[in-house]
Amino acid sequence: MSATTLTTTDAVKGDARISPRAHLRHTGALIRRNLLWIRQDPESMFDAILMPIVFTLLFVYVFGGSIGQALGGGQDDYVQYVVPGMMAMMGMSMAMSVGTGFNTDFNSGVMDRFRSLPIGRGSVLFAKIAVELLRMLLATTIMLIVGVLVGFDITNWGGLLAAVALAALFGSALMWVFLTLGVVLKSAQSVQGLGFLVLMPLQFGSSIFAPTDSMPGWLQSFTDVNPLSSLADAARGLMVGGPVTQDLWVTVAWSVGLTAVMAPIAIHKFRTKT
Repeated sequence: MSATTLTTTDAVKGDARISPRAHLRHTGALIRRNLLWIRQDPESMFDAILMPIVFTLLFVYVFGGSIGQALGGGQDDYVQYVVPGMMAMMGMSMAMSVGTGFNTDFNSGVMDRFRSLPIGRGSVLFAKIAVELLRMLLATTIMLIVGVLVGFDITNWGGLLAAVALAALFGSALMWVFLTLGVVLKSAQSVQGLGFLVLMPLQFGSSIFAPTDSMPGWLQSFTDVNPLSSLADAARGLMVGGPVTQDLWVTVAWSVGLTAVMAPIAIHKFRTKT
């Protein structure tokens, strides 16, 4: 048996002996480490700060008039439509960034250092997701502030908080997918390239930016099963009124299913990566 196999086996057994309380302590320490790293590298926050501003202004002022007319009003009507939907986009974008960042940490040797320490291997991944969720909440807050400045009306604060929580739940599920890609693929460019190939059809083949009624029949069939459409529609129902129940449960089911499948895979791949 090779030394690499022995090291991997010992790491897995050692991880299994770590208590849940120790896992929580390790996760907290790693969250603090990741936050301190962001403090030292504030440029890493540019995507979370600038992306919601740019995309909100872009879609409202470029497409707001024409799509707003299709909704039976104008730009103001489109603001009420697109701002809740863009919560789904925030989750997708932050999920992709956690995959590229995780891959970069691997290639820089940081993860080798972590795996040599007597800490829970799952703690490393949970800490990554916790910090990315904080970045996602910051991006969502900025998007909502910009949305209010361009005319979005917040009439249901309880629904708003529920929509943010739902988007965070789905975003965390997607992060497990991209963490797995960050471990499996060889470079951050590969993770980013594959991420865009997946994200673009999911985002624009959904009800995030425009109603699906005028789309071709085959595309409508895709949007009907696209979880981003369910998340966007559920967020609209919670924030501005409308049907909620079905889209809410579909989004929760997708979130739980993705987490249940991808979290064990991501942790296993991280433990056994050589």
